[in-house]
Amino acid sequence: MSIRHLSASDAHLLQQGGHTYVDVRSSSEFTAGHPAGAVNVPVFEPDEDSGQMAPNPDFIRVMQANFATDAKLLVGCQAGMRSLRAAQMLDAFGYTNIVNVTGGFGGAHDRASGRVIDPGWHASGLPVETAAPSGARYDDLLKKADVAGT
Repeated sequence: MSIRHLSASDAHLLQQGGHTYVDVRSSSEFTAGHPAGAVNVPVFEPDEDSGQMAPNPDFIRVMQANFATDAKLLVGCQAGMRSLRAAQMLDAFGYTNIVNVTGGFGGAHDRASGRVIDPGWHASGLPVETAAPSGARYDDLLKKADVAGT
């Protein structure tokens, strides 16, 4: 299955049509601000000992406990790189309807010039929130995975 890639604006339209936005940024990034209606399943989290970003060993387990493999998922991060990695992982585990949000939340920039390549969710003026309803935070989704025993 190939992964589709869409801008934040196009992803927002799909979200309005029933796709779930999965923000794969760290829990602290999610808390600071995220696309309205998003859920948080970090693909990387800070290591408790070093504070350095490390792969989340529970990423696939939490996704499997909370989303069917045919769920309509928008996968976004800060600029599009972590979400691409997460989308590739989901694809490898049989997820069939994955969209990588290319500019993520904060936008993608050309490394050499710093020029904006894709403005991302926030700069596109799309709805942002800092609060998350019960069931949308990573801790809630992890608990569901723990209860499910997956």
